[in-house]
Amino acid sequence: MSLKINQITFLFLIIVVFSLENLHAQEKLRIGLLKYSGGGDWYANPTSLPNLIKFCNENLHTNIDPEPATVEPGDPSLFNYPFVHMTGHGNVIFSEQEISNLKKYFEAGGFLHIDDNYGMDLYIRRELKKIFPDQDFVELGPNHPIFHQRYDFPNGLPKIHEHDNKPPQAFAFFLNGRMVCLYTYECDLGDGWEDIRVHGDSEATHLKALQMGANLIQYVFTQVIQ
Repeated sequence: MSLKINQITFLFLIIVVFSLENLHAQEKLRIGLLKYSGGGDWYANPTSLPNLIKFCNENLHTNIDPEPATVEPGDPSLFNYPFVHMTGHGNVIFSEQEISNLKKYFEAGGFLHIDDNYGMDLYIRRELKKIFPDQDFVELGPNHPIFHQRYDFPNGLPKIHEHDNKPPQAFAFFLNGRMVCLYTYECDLGDGWEDIRVHGDSEATHLKALQMGANLIQYVFTQVIQ
């Protein structure tokens, strides 16, 4: 599959599947969970994406397949998933082939959300620098549109779980004016998406996490190129 075809595919998905007037009638969109190497537990939050998808389908009226796909960063099938989620607690290693594939994925319109589940920061920053050698993270302030979609977060990224008494931060990479990667740090957004029984979160915390996740989904598929 050529890069040009992938670009058309992604643009088609963005326009058709997330048309705000016709979300119910379209074919299902499927999102992916990134299975990476290095020893980190990429599988850490098994109920998080299904819960987020269910919430978005019910509250944003999206038509996302309830079962996310597992996909590796070097697999050609990566291009089938315009939104991919990544999480874990430990080491991350991308091979040269995977770095090349991820670069093409971003250029073709793909989006990667990375949620540090605690302990990933050092490793993911190192690996992302290989993909974006000439860029640095851009921290998103509370006025960024991603925090003001269907749900309003006037203070920016919400705090879901506490680890080191640090504020939650959202960092992004942009390509030709489009956000292609979002890294949420000291937040544990994915933990908040999980079944409440897993971490013992309150209903309010669980809802806050899902609402921020819904904002992310809505923003990614409707963002205006700057």
